[in-house]
Amino acid sequence: MLVSPSLINPIRADFPALRVRAHQQPYIFFDGPGGTQMAQQALDAMTGYITGGMANLHGMFGTSVATDELLEEGRRGMADFLNCQPQEVAFGQNMTSLAFAIARCLANFIQPSDEIIVTEIDHRANVDPWVTLAKDCGAVVKFIPVNPETYTLELDQLDTLITTKTKLVAVNMSSNVTGTVTPVEEVIRRAKAVNALVVLDAVHAVPHIPVDFQALGADILLCSAYKFFGPHLGIAVVSAALFEQLPVYKLAPAPAHIPDKLETGTQNHEAIAGLLGALDFIQTLGTGATRKERLRTAMHSIDKQEQEQAVRLENFLLSLPQVRLYRAPAGTRKTPTLAFTLDGVNSREAAAWFADNYNMCIAHGHFYASTMADKLQVNELGGWIRLGLAPYNTDQEVELFKTALLTFVEEQYSPKQKTKSI
Repeated sequence: MLVSPSLINPIRADFPALRVRAHQQPYIFFDGPGGTQMAQQALDAMTGYITGGMANLHGMFGTSVATDELLEEGRRGMADFLNCQPQEVAFGQNMTSLAFAIARCLANFIQPSDEIIVTEIDHRANVDPWVTLAKDCGAVVKFIPVNPETYTLELDQLDTLITTKTKLVAVNMSSNVTGTVTPVEEVIRRAKAVNALVVLDAVHAVPHIPVDFQALGADILLCSAYKFFGPHLGIAVVSAALFEQLPVYKLAPAPAHIPDKLETGTQNHEAIAGLLGALDFIQTLGTGATRKERLRTAMHSIDKQEQEQAVRLENFLLSLPQVRLYRAPAGTRKTPTLAFTLDGVNSREAAAWFADNYNMCIAHGHFYASTMADKLQVNELGGWIRLGLAPYNTDQEVELFKTALLTFVEEQYSPKQKTKSI
């Protein structure tokens, strides 16, 4: 079923970048997994804060008091979005920086011969901070393997991998390459059975599916505002029970209470304003009496719309013999992110062709999921070609991609082209 233009057109009106043109053609943004375009509400909130008088915190004058309130409202906004407590929300430069900072804090919790579990499917931002922590503490690292046929984690090995020696388990909620949504509830259940901490990389999940931190029962969740229509800003949610215990590295006079103690230095206040603007945009897609209800229903609506388009794209890509689609089987939950390769074609060359001929923003490479890229041997072709959908993508754009890919295939694989190259 096609998605009604009456649903998408109002959404598109909120994204100024969709009006940008090059070579008399509009850009078509299929690069959402690398970062979405910014909603007008986020832009307005950022410029509103900047033009209204910027200030540092804890002053007695109006602009400083307003900045204090901005940060607190940012925490309340994320608490509504992810169903956590405002004091569990900390801001930072990006997800990777926050992960390394938290890993450093956790060194006191890890002893030699303890075990840390990571996965083969994850972005390295949810691998290397914990591998580094293990190296510094003399701990052992184990990987939950990715199945090379289904592109899902082999969770049947959990009882063997997660033992009484396990102190930390880091797993993503959704792959930024294949879109596979991990049943993290199963991982959390097993980790908690041995009193291990759980870190969730939700960077790719939060823009696409409703996330409930309290219901999940994880200890740490990390995400990034620029993946859901806002500015570059990292967000960490740390359960209050753990957060209170974290011995963070900080300046001596800086606050020692949560969540401020993790926020080293002056924060990017205008980005936090932009985050609130992005949440305001998401609210417009939902219904309900409260911000929390509107955000939750909006994410269900986003998920439904994106899935309808993704299924059509998936079926199309599977119909082409020259395409290898790295997509979990039917019945596995997935985000609208599709990675594929073309027989004998370097992914960089293909991405350049889409950009040059159709103004399509389509990414290529290993996307920092380098362990999986090595295992699936895609680096020989320059990595994957990745197509990611966002709520502002139209059915017309999806159909144009199909036309473009068919044209590319015809040019690349036709007998005439082969004779030419010989």
